[in-house]
Amino acid sequence: MQDETSPRYAGWRVVFACFLLALSIFGFALYGQGVYLVELQRLNGWPASLISGASTLSLLIGNVIVIFTDEIVARLGLKRLALAGIASLAGSMALLAIASAPWMLYVAFALMSLGWVGMGTVVISALVGAWFEKRRGLAISLAFLGASSGGVIVTPLLVLLVTHVGFQAAMLTAAAVMLAVLVPVTLAWVGPPPASSAASMSMRDPSKPSESAATGSITRGQAVRQLAFWTIAIPFALGVMAQVGFIVHQIAMLEPKVGPVRAGVAVSVMTAMAIVGRLSLGVVADRLDPRLAAAASLFSQAVALATISQTDDVRLVLAASALFGFSVGNLITLPPLIIHREFDAASFTVVMGLFTAISGTLGALGPVLIGLVRGWSGGYGTALVLSIGLEVVAAVIVAGIRVRSQQRPAPS
Repeated sequence: MQDETSPRYAGWRVVFACFLLALSIFGFALYGQGVYLVELQRLNGWPASLISGASTLSLLIGNVIVIFTDEIVARLGLKRLALAGIASLAGSMALLAIASAPWMLYVAFALMSLGWVGMGTVVISALVGAWFEKRRGLAISLAFLGASSGGVIVTPLLVLLVTHVGFQAAMLTAAAVMLAVLVPVTLAWVGPPPASSAASMSMRDPSKPSESAATGSITRGQAVRQLAFWTIAIPFALGVMAQVGFIVHQIAMLEPKVGPVRAGVAVSVMTAMAIVGRLSLGVVADRLDPRLAAAASLFSQAVALATISQTDDVRLVLAASALFGFSVGNLITLPPLIIHREFDAASFTVVMGLFTAISGTLGALGPVLIGLVRGWSGGYGTALVLSIGLEVVAAVIVAGIRVRSQQRPAPS
């Protein structure tokens, strides 16, 4: 087997391809939604509730379909699934460009949900994990750096393009460029790992019968009956709920404390630190216990939220935003590392699909929960206390319950 530390190792080209997949799906299907909301309101006069409803439906559809990723991979293979995701995302962007009726809007967002299935965290984790063992933590961290970069690179460029050529031309141009880049890269670089790789079974050849039974793959029913699964799913779902809720409400929380301009700076600081944190984790991830790293990340976010709840000092608020941001990406990077360590490679897409559906669905409820608590209590104080509690409980569960699933020892 080739040396994973060598720059010539083919797995690093897979990492770069997955970086581009993450950059595109998070950039256009997540961070870009703010652009779509403004422009579609302006062009069609649609209420924000109509557009945001389509966005929410898209996320929910994606979270349901991702449960069945293992069956889809068994039929298509990871490469074809990634290509289908690229085509779906490009189609959704083109349809948004010409949408003139609500049904077209909802079809576009439904296509976007298929893009999430083919280009999202399960597929990227499976692709990269199949190529790496010793440097898996670094490889997955670098691939998911594309997720953080989506908001830094794609969204500003999309806004600039919309300003110069208009929304319709901008969306069609962006979709064409994305296809021109991602399709050749996926065809050329995404493929099965060397046969000698212990993880190669996770990239099954769709032309061959499934060998899940022979390789020890578990069913979804078996997965949900294992305590190991729930000690991953529950804490990360709680952490993502608190994290997404804070990110959505961050400016509203901070404006009364530090003013609108400095609240905007705090968001920028948090985003920048998310990139720094993901890179930092990648450097050391392969030498860390991922459960303990997850607990430290969750607890640090609780400390950051506690600081924000207790101070109006600008420097402390900015420092707390930086601390919170440092661990934002970790809640995406660490779950696949834990799953790879505690479950067989053949079971990865089953477990990761279930995990993603649960954490994604509960995470989507975070903003609503924080908003309801804020409305009930008349301020964000109680909502922050609730978020802190969710983070601390999640940290205790993920670190305190040490469960080894049936299958594989931790890498040395």
